[in-house]
Amino acid sequence: MDLQEAMRTTFACREFTDDPVSDEVLHRILDVARFAPSGGNRQGGHVVVVRDKGVRQRLGELCVPTLRLYAAQVAAGESPFNTVVPSAVDVATALDTPTEPFALFEHLGDVPVALVVSVDLAAVASMDKDLDRVGLVTGASIYPLVWNILLAARAEGLGGLVTTAVVPAEAEVRRLLDLPDTHAVAALLPLGVPVRQLTRLTRMPVEEFTTVDRFDGPPLAGPATDEA
Repeated sequence: MDLQEAMRTTFACREFTDDPVSDEVLHRILDVARFAPSGGNRQGGHVVVVRDKGVRQRLGELCVPTLRLYAAQVAAGESPFNTVVPSAVDVATALDTPTEPFALFEHLGDVPVALVVSVDLAAVASMDKDLDRVGLVTGASIYPLVWNILLAARAEGLGGLVTTAVVPAEAEVRRLLDLPDTHAVAALLPLGVPVRQLTRLTRMPVEEFTTVDRFDGPPLAGPATDEA
């Protein structure tokens, strides 16, 4: 598959067929994805392929409280899990409030396969670790791998979803998968054959998020077009 087509059509897939995903296909995906960059080329990522249906189901269940709180914050007009503006939503109330079913996560055991991607914090550089804000830089050494997995899966005719909803339950995920203490959970990726493959994704144009020289500078102009 052409790289540009893969980049333009890799969407967040939440509905999968029952078609299995073989170890051979997963190996091909990861064999391509492993060329993602990481800080110092330390390659601190690890992928657990979750074949056990019961373990997948438990991982999905661990996502539900986070998703309930997310939904409550959205309903309150907030930007969920915001690190700048504190939430006014009561956590206990939100967790006890029934919501629309989170079908994918409540039935994650039925998904063909799930990958849990972690990163060894003892192996990667976090250049922002001393700044007075939430850390971001560590992600540069693991999320390129995560995205490469989805691109490679798209080339194999598969779809997937990057979710971090399981991260607040990291301690239990660590016990469930026997992760080392130095590993942080970066993402959970359900994978399978999409029920429907999207080909037209909605994204902002370049001019809306790219400026020249300064944050408030002029937008980066696209190619000139002839006007009739």
